Amino acid sequence: VGEHRGEGGLMGIYTLTALVSVVVVLAIELLWLRTGILRTWRYWLAMAIVMGFQVPVDGWLTKLSDPLVLYNEADMTGVRAPWDIPVEDFAFGFGMVTLAMVLWVHAGRREERRSGTGDGAGDSGRRQEQRA
Repeated sequence: VGEHRGEGGLMGIYTLTALVSVVVVLAIELLWLRTGILRTWRYWLAMAIVMGFQVPVDGWLTKLSDPLVLYNEADMTGVRAPWDIPVEDFAFGFGMVTLAMVLWVHAGRREERRSGTGDGAGDSGRRQEQRA
């Protein structure tokens, strides 16, 4: 797919899989598990912390002046910001971290329902956040 991007205008495979990962994770959250984490300040704070580490590390790994990680430019958009980070890396990071958090919250709530407790990472945490 990436080799033919220039000829037929098709999206590169790295870009395509990055976008698909975001759509799949959002569909899992919004249509299936519905944990509601995307509406919480804790989720967005966690994402800001992740970005705070992703930018310097990914920037160091992908810097065009002396890259440690090489990409086939035909497989991606070629858009890099900041510090030469391919924008697709942010989509993959969003998908990976969001999926992990959604599954964590869902598992905690499932365990609460199974054990009949309310002190896990599920509904009780959400109730506390709504009060704040």
